[in-house]
Amino acid sequence: MSELPPVGRRGWQAITIASVAVFMVSVEITIISLAFPEIRARFPETSESTLSWVITAYNIGVASLLLIGGWLADRYGRRRAFTVGLAIFAFGSLLAGTAQSSQWLIAARVVQSVGGALQYPAGLALLLAAVPPLRHQLAIGIWGATGALAAATGPTLGGLLVEGFGWRAVFLINVPIAIGGVLLARHWLERSVAEDVVTGVDIISVPLASIGVGAMILGIVQGEHWGWLAGKTVGTFVTGVVLVAIFVVRSRTHPAPLFDLELLRLRSFSVANLATLFFAVAFFSWLVTLPSLIQNVWGWSVLKTGFAIAPGPFLAFLIAPVVGRIADQKGNRPMLIISGVAGTVALLLLRANFGAEPSYVTDILLPGFFMGIAAGTGFSQLVGGAMRDVPPHRYAMAGAGRTTLFQLSVAVGIAVGIAVVGRPESAAAALDSYGQLWLVGATCFALMACSIAVLYPRLDK
Repeated sequence: MSELPPVGRRGWQAITIASVAVFMVSVEITIISLAFPEIRARFPETSESTLSWVITAYNIGVASLLLIGGWLADRYGRRRAFTVGLAIFAFGSLLAGTAQSSQWLIAARVVQSVGGALQYPAGLALLLAAVPPLRHQLAIGIWGATGALAAATGPTLGGLLVEGFGWRAVFLINVPIAIGGVLLARHWLERSVAEDVVTGVDIISVPLASIGVGAMILGIVQGEHWGWLAGKTVGTFVTGVVLVAIFVVRSRTHPAPLFDLELLRLRSFSVANLATLFFAVAFFSWLVTLPSLIQNVWGWSVLKTGFAIAPGPFLAFLIAPVVGRIADQKGNRPMLIISGVAGTVALLLLRANFGAEPSYVTDILLPGFFMGIAAGTGFSQLVGGAMRDVPPHRYAMAGAGRTTLFQLSVAVGIAVGIAVVGRPESAAAALDSYGQLWLVGATCFALMACSIAVLYPRLDK
């Protein structure tokens, strides 16, 4: 194989800015959980169901607006979309950090989600445009590693900020980072506009996609609270599915679709997205529920729990760039198979070893080591695998579509974790329900490995 080209100064600058931005936006999904008790105490007059929208509004907003963000980046310029997105995110963070009521805070989270949805696909497209195609996997490895690190270390970082400065700090810390990102982007990033983009867009599909995806995620995240068979839950799901189905039909026939369904004909794109579903369900059902188990069964503090889980995600952050270099030469397929196998081993070890008495090395550190390998060879490689054969003029659109599916999958994973675990009344009952959840997760990781091994096209095909 010929020697790989250098990434180049512009490439490294694009990787740096995009990675910092994706860390900042991704960490908001998990960091808020540690600030939530203080937020509840600050607004005692607000009901628990209303306060839950502090978390839900952001997740739904990002997921429902990603497709629009991808089209805007391709149509009006990726650097422009990226910097505007960062600016909106900074403004939303400032609003959230200065909120004087729960309604103000929820509205600020919606503003944050608009900025996140706008900059996320634009950042990925800018990165791919600035880096030689033969080094895309390395670039995506670093970019994806920072997003994975953000999602996994959010609780720990949130605990440190809340304990040191109060709940407002989890929002206000974003403001100088986002402003710095805007200034650097204007100097470091070159203008990048997709070629052959139709100036118009299917206007009807914009609300169809946004409301449809938003309704599906709303049904998933609120199902436990409303009741999975309650009329409100079923109605929300049905609304989402119907709107998305109409969106798909229109996208097949409209000359300027919001999402080009021809991308699904790329086997690498469609199979990697299928694997993403399996991965996200397994990983996030583990990540979101494990801290509660440690705190409830072992009696550990929130901060101690966060640091206990941190080695696995940190290992993922360290190995993802190395894995990206290997994937530049060997392809994504072997890396993703390793990810699925390592994740299966991690959850089976948890199921076999975790007990009522603390045993950190065997119960947390050893499974966390394999989970770190799964995350380090999974998060970014799933992005790289999906984007491998996407044409340059579809970078932002494909990235937005992939991330929308990922957000849906994360919501499914969290819902599966909460539904399987339930509300156990004793330590023994908790260990039994978590054991069932880990078996479900191990099965998903195994399905991920099998789908990649059997269906994903080899690099030479």
